[in-house]
Amino acid sequence: MQHLITTSDFTKEEILKIYDDAKIFLDMESSEVLKGKIIVNLFFENSTRTRGAFEMAAKRLGAQVISLDVGTSSTNKGETVFDTVMNIKAMGPDAIVIRHSDCNFHRTLVDYVDCPIINAGAGKTAHPTQALLDLFTISEHFDGEIEGRKVAIVGDVKSSRVAGSNKELLPRFGIDVCFVAPDCFKYEDESLKQYNLIDEIIDEVDVVMSLRTQLERHNEVYFQSLNEYAKDYCITKETFGERDILLLHPGPVNRNVDISDEMLVDPRNKVLEQVKNGVAVRMAVLKKLVLKQ
Repeated sequence: MQHLITTSDFTKEEILKIYDDAKIFLDMESSEVLKGKIIVNLFFENSTRTRGAFEMAAKRLGAQVISLDVGTSSTNKGETVFDTVMNIKAMGPDAIVIRHSDCNFHRTLVDYVDCPIINAGAGKTAHPTQALLDLFTISEHFDGEIEGRKVAIVGDVKSSRVAGSNKELLPRFGIDVCFVAPDCFKYEDESLKQYNLIDEIIDEVDVVMSLRTQLERHNEVYFQSLNEYAKDYCITKETFGERDILLLHPGPVNRNVDISDEMLVDPRNKVLEQVKNGVAVRMAVLKKLVLKQ
């Protein structure tokens, strides 16, 4: 049984095959490839884009989707999260898509289920389908010529599962990754390329990936306000100038904190393209895992 817990669960060849399917699915035409299959979405943390994209992906493949509202589930009656998943397993789904705050939760389930587990976000460490769609977006933009490209991930990298998964995935395809953040948001890993300000690296990069400042994941107050943070880390027209750089963001975007209003309508901004690509990539992932291809 194959699962998707981290991007390392797929080989490079498997990922490229997923991208081949994703290119076909980009037309957003419906398919019957998963007709009769049942996909369960189980989100223990809030989500709009990821949950919606998985629902859309499954339905476009002809599957039935059950999205459980964990806030009103039996976990509020004392049932453990593990037992909740085991009860869902007993109902015979063909895949379970899970988002959870525990970084290790998904991995602990794989020996107890008989259908694929797909990680839709795990704590601060992993968001594999987001990284897969980010790499797909980069590859499509550069017509597959991604070897040697440089990506700067900017913002609260320490708290970001998106940064964590991209840090793992992008170098496998020859992409050089660096991080730009204030000291309080940096990784405690001296082997990584880390910078204080985007100006230090902007002339060398092909892609800037901005991140949301996840204040809810910090126990300390590092900035008096988001506006104070934005002075140095908001991506603006002045940041990019006339450079030919791709701008990405996993969403949700804090306007004029992560990215300025002006840059959100700039043609170099591919945030909405990421959303569209996310449906296609997740269609390809569901097809692969459910049909065991």
